[in-house]
Amino acid sequence: MKVLVTGGAGFIGSHTVDLLLAKGYTVRVLDNLTPPVHLAGQWPDYLPDEVECVSGDVRDRAAWEAALDGVAAVVHLAAYQDYLPDFSKFFHVNCVGTALLFELIVEKNLPIQKVVVASSQASYGEGQYTCSKDGVVFPGPRSESQLRARDWEVKCPRCGGPIHMELTGEEARVNPANAYGMSKYTEEMLAINLGQRYGIPTVGMRYSIVQGARQSFRNAYSGALRIFAMQVLAGQRPSVYEDGQQIRDFVYVGDVARANLLVLEDDRANYQAFNVGGGRGVTVTQFAKVMAAAAGRPDLEPNISGEYRFGDTRHIFSDVSRIQALGWEAQGNIENNCREYLAWAKAQPDFRNYADEARAYMQKVGAVRGSEG
Repeated sequence: MKVLVTGGAGFIGSHTVDLLLAKGYTVRVLDNLTPPVHLAGQWPDYLPDEVECVSGDVRDRAAWEAALDGVAAVVHLAAYQDYLPDFSKFFHVNCVGTALLFELIVEKNLPIQKVVVASSQASYGEGQYTCSKDGVVFPGPRSESQLRARDWEVKCPRCGGPIHMELTGEEARVNPANAYGMSKYTEEMLAINLGQRYGIPTVGMRYSIVQGARQSFRNAYSGALRIFAMQVLAGQRPSVYEDGQQIRDFVYVGDVARANLLVLEDDRANYQAFNVGGGRGVTVTQFAKVMAAAAGRPDLEPNISGEYRFGDTRHIFSDVSRIQALGWEAQGNIENNCREYLAWAKAQPDFRNYADEARAYMQKVGAVRGSEG
């Protein structure tokens, strides 16, 4: 069986490719090899020789036609991620590209047996909370004035009082706070709905924050794992936004690849969305300390600056019981994630500390902002 993996030269894609090959599938990859993740349009050395590589963009009809020829299933992981306010690009790549995939399957009556689409935990925004007065609530994004005043915690949208974070399941209200999350939920919705309408088994995967080797250290969007690793390896204290008490849900990339294979092969998953998370809520400060310890520098205490990323959620922690019911369990943990990434990063000949450049870039585009006091 031949499987097409879009974005297969990237982080999650390449690990999914490895697992597909290990299970005996034939694999084709469609990727546009966009910098800064991929330098000079080169295919990465970690892609095995037996992978058929197709250069192309998911917004290009001809690229899709070439990539879909003769395949039985699609794992659609290609996506645009950034902090730039180029909102239209998020939707052109993440939504229009996916719509084009289904358009071609229907138009050409292609015998596609399954489509697995990468969605995101970012679809939820702040996720689910409980208020002692109003019960279950789903708060919206925090305002600029609230963040500037260093009033970090979300409030009840009904009474304005304190609220308690709960696990967020797939049936929770979807309320993305940024353009990336909006585009990923739209992509998931159109994929599952078009799949149902035209009888194309489709699954949406709402990944939490994915970590592991091959996560680009040149991409400003790559997040805490990459930033903290670069800083501690350079002898710098890891920079933490807000007050460092934000709760996050990190998941190992190998676990994500296994989840992709599970829903590809299990028809019980059809036409559903699944959270894929690590099952452990961790504050950003805790994670920074784990990274410093993994690098042998526990003395590098987190640097809590009070800056914030506008549009970030305060807390989010996914309930993974739905995919666990299919037999999946997270096996990774943040300690191993940090050790693996540090070892991989130090082995890269072009590895260097991009953290200061990334911070300056995000300040320039207004993604990172300063608070008062």
